[in-house]
Amino acid sequence: MSSKDGIELPAPTAWPMIAALGVMLTFAGLVTMAAVSLVGAVLALAGAIGWALEVYPHPREERVPLAAPELRAKPVRPAPEAVEHLRIGEAGHRVRLPVEIHPYSSGVMGGLAGAVAMAAVAIVYGLLTYGSPWVPINLLASTISPPMMQASVETLSGFHGGSFLLATIIHALLSMLAGLVYAAVLPMLPGRSMLWGGVVAPVLWSGVAWLALGIVSPTLDASVSWPWFLASQLAYGLACGAVVARSERVKTMQLWPLALRAGVESPGLRDDREDRA
Repeated sequence: MSSKDGIELPAPTAWPMIAALGVMLTFAGLVTMAAVSLVGAVLALAGAIGWALEVYPHPREERVPLAAPELRAKPVRPAPEAVEHLRIGEAGHRVRLPVEIHPYSSGVMGGLAGAVAMAAVAIVYGLLTYGSPWVPINLLASTISPPMMQASVETLSGFHGGSFLLATIIHALLSMLAGLVYAAVLPMLPGRSMLWGGVVAPVLWSGVAWLALGIVSPTLDASVSWPWFLASQLAYGLACGAVVARSERVKTMQLWPLALRAGVESPGLRDDREDRA
């Protein structure tokens, strides 16, 4: 209820805070002691009853005086001017990031190219260090294969069909996933794409692998040669980055009208979509 000189509002009360405190203590007692839960339950019940009595059978209210007319906020006047949106390239602003990306297909192809380059370096490492190309393959399979986790060097040096298939699947999936990340992220990075994709990214994730590999796969951590590991990652980054960087960029759909992104055909929109493609 309101008038020119005041307005009726619910009267202030502390019962909601008491009820909330009681609920908190009730649950706190589950990890401390039963007495805390007992006190909390009593407070919660008392707070709920007191809160209910504030509004039933008649709500408690108090009149709050209104400020003088000259002290009140002025009415908001609508502005008929339209909002001016930034355009791509205006004042160096790109509106949305990224405006263009490399095709996802280039990320998949780049990931596969990087996978081949990485595998070649790993096989050379296996031949020079252990005299067998199967050691790095079996070491990769040991990340999720229990028999290979405890295998000896002699066992790792032999060919195992299951481990070969498992390592191939892991290697291909991770390589293609990293390639998709390259296709999406490289356009957002300043400077040369090959520097970021071929050097910076491999060095960063090699450092992460050095920190986490002892937990993920102790067998692989005990057998891996980190200089060779870094060399294989650099080979992947350079091969994948080269394929992705050379692909033609495509515009993202972020700047399309909502109707086009939803696939709605409407007069006047087809030409816009063809121009943006």
